[in-house]
Amino acid sequence: MCLGCLPPSQLFSCTWVGFSPPLWRFPLTRGPSPTSAGARVPWGLGSLLCAQLGHRGTQEVPPGVTGGTLGMVRARAGALLLHHLLDQRPHVALFRELYLVCVETALFSRQFSNLLGTVYRCGNLNFTCDGNSLISPVGNRVTVFDLKNNKSDTLPLATRYNIKCVGLSPDGRLAIIVDEGGDALLVSLVCRSVLHHFHFKGAVHSVAFSPDGRKFVVTKGNGAQLYHAPGRRREFNAFVLDKTYFGPYDETTCIDWTDDSKCFVVGSKDMSTWVFGAERWDNLIYYALGGHRDAIVACFFEADSLDVYTLSQDGALCVWQCDTPPAGLRLKAPSGWRADLQRREGDEDEEDNEEEERAVRGKAAPAAEEQQGKVRYSRLAKYFFNKEGDFNNLTAAAYHKKVHLLVTGFASGMFHLHELPEFNLIHSLSISDQRVASVAINSSGDWIAFGCSGLGQLLVWEWQSESYVLKQQGHFNSMVSLAYSPDGQYIVTGGDDGKVKVWNTLSGFCFITFTEHSSGVTGVTFTATGYVIVTSSMDGTVRAFDLHRYRNFRTFTSPRPTQFSCVAVDTSGEVVAAGAQDSFEIFIWSMQTGRLLDVLSGHEGPISGLCFNPTKSVLASASWDRTVRLWDMADSWRTTETLALTSDALAVTFRPDGAELAVATLNSQITFWDPENAVQTGSIEGRHDLKSGRKELDKITAKHSAKGKAFTALCYSADGQSVLAGGRSKFVCIYHVREQILRKRFEISGNLSLDAMEEFLNRRKMTEFGNLALIDQDAAEEAGVAIPLPGVKKGDMSSRHFKPEIRVTSLRFSPTGRCWAATTTEGLLIYSLDARMLFDPFELDTSVTPARVRAALRQRDFTRAILMAFRLNERKLLQEALESVPWDEVEVVSSSLPDLYVEKVLEFLASSLEVSHHLEFYLVWAQKLLMAHGQKLKARAGTLLPAVQFLQKSIQRHFDGLSKLCDWNRYSLRFALAVSQQRGLKRASEAPGSEEEADGSDEDDESLHLLGAGPGDADGLRP
Repeated sequence: MCLGCLPPSQLFSCTWVGFSPPLWRFPLTRGPSPTSAGARVPWGLGSLLCAQLGHRGTQEVPPGVTGGTLGMVRARAGALLLHHLLDQRPHVALFRELYLVCVETALFSRQFSNLLGTVYRCGNLNFTCDGNSLISPVGNRVTVFDLKNNKSDTLPLATRYNIKCVGLSPDGRLAIIVDEGGDALLVSLVCRSVLHHFHFKGAVHSVAFSPDGRKFVVTKGNGAQLYHAPGRRREFNAFVLDKTYFGPYDETTCIDWTDDSKCFVVGSKDMSTWVFGAERWDNLIYYALGGHRDAIVACFFEADSLDVYTLSQDGALCVWQCDTPPAGLRLKAPSGWRADLQRREGDEDEEDNEEEERAVRGKAAPAAEEQQGKVRYSRLAKYFFNKEGDFNNLTAAAYHKKVHLLVTGFASGMFHLHELPEFNLIHSLSISDQRVASVAINSSGDWIAFGCSGLGQLLVWEWQSESYVLKQQGHFNSMVSLAYSPDGQYIVTGGDDGKVKVWNTLSGFCFITFTEHSSGVTGVTFTATGYVIVTSSMDGTVRAFDLHRYRNFRTFTSPRPTQFSCVAVDTSGEVVAAGAQDSFEIFIWSMQTGRLLDVLSGHEGPISGLCFNPTKSVLASASWDRTVRLWDMADSWRTTETLALTSDALAVTFRPDGAELAVATLNSQITFWDPENAVQTGSIEGRHDLKSGRKELDKITAKHSAKGKAFTALCYSADGQSVLAGGRSKFVCIYHVREQILRKRFEISGNLSLDAMEEFLNRRKMTEFGNLALIDQDAAEEAGVAIPLPGVKKGDMSSRHFKPEIRVTSLRFSPTGRCWAATTTEGLLIYSLDARMLFDPFELDTSVTPARVRAALRQRDFTRAILMAFRLNERKLLQEALESVPWDEVEVVSSSLPDLYVEKVLEFLASSLEVSHHLEFYLVWAQKLLMAHGQKLKARAGTLLPAVQFLQKSIQRHFDGLSKLCDWNRYSLRFALAVSQQRGLKRASEAPGSEEEADGSDEDDESLHLLGAGPGDADGLRP
């Protein structure tokens, strides 16, 4: 029996006799387990112990840990175990260090942080209860836009398909998210986690909570289902079906509730609207309303009334008046044989009757005797939105009951604001050239949100001031490239739609869009200053954009028309290089003059990648001719070395210190080279790690199709120890460069609405006549899916409806080392290092405890307290220790810190500056620390670069905010200063009879004082 095959609980419940180097002694007796019942030892340490012996343990791999990650831990733990066997050290220290190995490797596991680049995909929009935040479905994720604080945040959850509808509870605590497949998630918006999974066994079109929060209704098929809403008490089943309502002959589309939660109305595609009672009312069980000639888009109740407004797709509005107020509804009491049955019969009969009562089946034309004593509706008016000759379909609507405001969106991109019930037009505006898919109004009725799924637009309009509160749009086609600014504060992206967008990583919003390119953008990059963006495009131009004035100030062109596939800028920002796709040449321009300096020829295939050495004037170019050439900029652009590859080169990148070069090739390999000696130092085989999926129309399996797929995006981590790689797959791989093993594989998306997501085809779609995917699904409708033409990778552009393929087009690591970003089919995904709930001690000892840290602070031994706090590495304790130091003693404490802790203090200061209000205090800490240890830090500039750039990003963000604030308030500050100076001055005594002249002179003196001229100024007004 091998030691590694023991379960974790038995491994720690053994009484250990000891180890001897030549012989293993197995446990002889068993003692009580130190772990609690049901506790699990993390990461299966049994398999770690026997890794060096070559035995593969049978322990279960925990979720989120890939084979490459576990292999890394096994290798390090095996080496550590061998070291302990030779030293005969105590076993407690052995297991402690094995645990720290696991924690250290888990630190590298970055988690999904935010989704940028896509603000709206499909589904309905919702405002939160306070009206300050907007909930928008983005693919299979949900993004919350905080309109008051100007931030966006994506919830850490995802559905299996694209989200179809979102229902928000009245208190704003819970949300029901339903995807296109009918799977529902019950989500807590407070703790941002999934509480319950449920499957409705069919496509759901809409979901709505009752105003009292006790029930909710979903429209599914040609009926509506009423469920008991999950409450705050613990329940085994969160969704309990109460009743099912039938009546429409076609699919139901929309829902609305009365204010007292007594009734709800449902619209249908069969041009009818049905009013149902949520309780067993005697005079209202169901009521059918007609009067329309097209499908019902929306239906609403009037406030504190049973009156109904119905809107159809052809632009018609019907106003229905009810003859009974809500207080006139009577509960139906059990009588007759039903009452006797409830008292006398057994459980079986009661269950049968309950099943009968759970289904309400309405009739479009009930009998006359059934209508006696019941609620009746009459149509008061019918209005039309379209004028004569117009055929503008109504696609979305929302109604605010308190202010009687009706908002309607149309297929042409227009929206109207009307006041009901008089149908007075308040406002009309065209906001897009695509159909408005969703409309929402906040609780105060001031802000209106619009979502356009065709272009991915999200707009929030304040109708009273006629201004935009939010105006965001993602790339119409897929993103192609991205780049981080040197301080990590901004991200620039380029797409196939020819647009260049700059995103703020802190807020998640796009603040500028450049549209000068007339074709797809192929490459983007920042200069070293961070204020200039250089882009290349298929339109034959390379453009430079200024982030100060937001303009295109340079346009670089070639002597003859060519298509540029990549772009690079040297570290000085003076030289711009772009590779051609058709002429196989590299063009060099001067940033200052805009002139063409040189044309580098030598490649025999299209240029696939360019990269400048960060430390030297060397340019690396990768091509499809199976070579990578190194060009010396200082030596008249001569080729210094030519690196021969085994396959076509697809991507090339330098390590941050410039001492290593990584190349991704077509045969799924990543090779590493020494650029100085032109020697290959290693290679990684990534064919089995890519694991691309099988498309629905593929004739071969994913295993064989993966042979033609390779990594197309490559970048180094900020410390240069790892490399990120991605391609036409749903996975992004992180490799350890020195060990040449897989550290972790990230699954960027689990959205089955995208193509090539599954490894095997769904057998349910395979029939005796062929694959059902070959049939156009509702191609004639708005949201239909058309089959792309052969060879089309991004769908059929003529139909605008296609199933996009999952792929990763570009990868970049943040200069701060805290996160990395990827441009994918889903959008711009950001993965950040979230160690808030992770215990990560540093040189921990049994004598280091939080109590001793606080005791050292009380004794004013600040240096020892800070060192102990960093050894525990708990953020709250670190903040308490640093903020307890008086500002006049910061210089003494910072100079007494060991060199090993300086980097950790810098990282903590950088992260604290982002959230703390003690701006000056932390700036003093950073200044004194850099002044005291600056010379020693220069020797380790390569390893400290991410921490310093992280600190620079935090300081730059505060500097930009404060400088803008001071610029805006400059004249107000001058005015306040002039008034404060004038308060202490006494006016001269006025001569009697010269009041007017004295008043005039006083006014002149006041104007002089306000303009900054004091009483002693002889020059008077300044120019």
